[in-house]
Amino acid sequence: MELREELQKLIKGEVHTDDATLERYSTDTSLFKVTPKAVVFPKDAQDIKKIVEFVNSRTISGSPTSRDLSITARSGGTDMSGGPLNEGIIFDFTKYMNIFALKNMEATVQPGVFYRDFEKETQKIGVFLPSYPASKSIAALGGMVANNSGGEKTLRYGQTKKYVKELKVVLSDGNEYTFGKLNKQELENKKQRQDFEGDIYRKIYGLLESNYDIIQNARPKVSKNSAGYFLWDVWDRENFDLTQLFTGSQGTLGIITQAKLRLIKEKKHSRLGILYLRKLKSLPDIVNKVLSLEPEGLEAFDDNTLFLALRFFPAIAKKAKGGNLLKFALQFLPDVWAQLKLMAIADIVVLVEFAEDTEREVEEKINKLHDILKGTRGVSAHLLHESGKAEKYWTIRRESFALLRKNVSGKKTAPFVDDLIVKPEKLPHVLSQVYKILKKYGIKATLAGHAGSGNFHIIPLMDLTKQSEREKIPKVADEVYNLIIAEGGSITAEHNDGLIRSPYLEKMYGKEVYNLFERTKEIFDPKNIFNPGKKVGSSMEYAMKHINHP
Repeated sequence: MELREELQKLIKGEVHTDDATLERYSTDTSLFKVTPKAVVFPKDAQDIKKIVEFVNSRTISGSPTSRDLSITARSGGTDMSGGPLNEGIIFDFTKYMNIFALKNMEATVQPGVFYRDFEKETQKIGVFLPSYPASKSIAALGGMVANNSGGEKTLRYGQTKKYVKELKVVLSDGNEYTFGKLNKQELENKKQRQDFEGDIYRKIYGLLESNYDIIQNARPKVSKNSAGYFLWDVWDRENFDLTQLFTGSQGTLGIITQAKLRLIKEKKHSRLGILYLRKLKSLPDIVNKVLSLEPEGLEAFDDNTLFLALRFFPAIAKKAKGGNLLKFALQFLPDVWAQLKLMAIADIVVLVEFAEDTEREVEEKINKLHDILKGTRGVSAHLLHESGKAEKYWTIRRESFALLRKNVSGKKTAPFVDDLIVKPEKLPHVLSQVYKILKKYGIKATLAGHAGSGNFHIIPLMDLTKQSEREKIPKVADEVYNLIIAEGGSITAEHNDGLIRSPYLEKMYGKEVYNLFERTKEIFDPKNIFNPGKKVGSSMEYAMKHINHP
């Protein structure tokens, strides 16, 4: 019996193995292509449990690198690391498992809910989930939890893990469990259970307690991180919370079927300041000054991204609200003047957003920003006093990657050093070194990111049809990640590990902590059926064999 028939008789949802579907699910927004054996659209948790039981019955190796028959979760498919790509069965939740409910300041969501649909409803009651990524128009909530996503609001409000209150997860034994924060007595009760859940709690508690200091010292010393398993967030010797381990795990420990998320109130008034910096080296000083005003967001993009926006101006205008090209173009006249005052094209453009509950508070912050910048050399500012004029700048920031993917002839976006983070004061040195590395290998790239947290997305443009170009990827990645690790940063702030960065986790954390990651994976998934080759058991050789090229 064919795999499709075997799976279809088990579930109410759909199973597809036709070439067109497999081709569509062999890619995401990363530079990889991995063809699965089947794509499943589960209708509910029962379907997921049935498939897990089936895969368990067919899997005997449990090898960390085994991809013979496995299950990989996928939602929006916007991952830039190759996280939802694998050779086994792909679950797509967006077709059927896309229900959500709002109550007070909480949301109960299934993994296939698109953020755009979710946001429409939360806006009606004045609340939101602030950890959305730049791809929020096409991203889904399951992926946001799986990757521990962040974005333009993360500076003030934190990453997704901060908003996860409860998770329902199908584990490798084929049963669905509910996880949330436990006190000491609740933890003891869980450890007393004589089943798979009890075994999980006993083993993970033992691992965390016996290695407590090692684990706490392994926490990256930056404001955002999505690398590895967040073992340091699970047990603080008062509370035990496995939702913090599933968040950011890229579906390698179990399949999330439902999440309960905390929401916050939206600020009613906002304003934007646009700063043009003549030299990159002035960025840390500007960031430090602006952070004292507690901005809602502090974003940046480089001159290459600005030139890209000018080159594809009609497409940018179409993405902006309204879509009127002439009106959109006229809105940029003050920015032309700001550049002329600088007497040069800016190295970097910084977006400073303030948001508060009253108009007066926002205006006070804009005025304080004006005072702080007064007399600062090499900086020209355009401060908006009308909130409606900010959209064009956010469009450039959010849409730059999408424009690159669609419009650069002969080149392909190659996101493999796309999510670096260091302390903001180290940015000029680190970014100048990264530029030198790219120049050494003849690679052009755009840069955009979250200046307030020291997190930048560097997107190389490469002709991946040429083997000589593909061979540059591991060489550049080695040099860039060695630099980031040496500077005390993280190799991924919010895009997670996937195929491209999992091979660097041992280098980032050291062998001792990496071994704890391996043991964590083995405790939850002894047969290695959930998204193998991510977090642990990965190799750069496998990744390079799956570069997507003609």
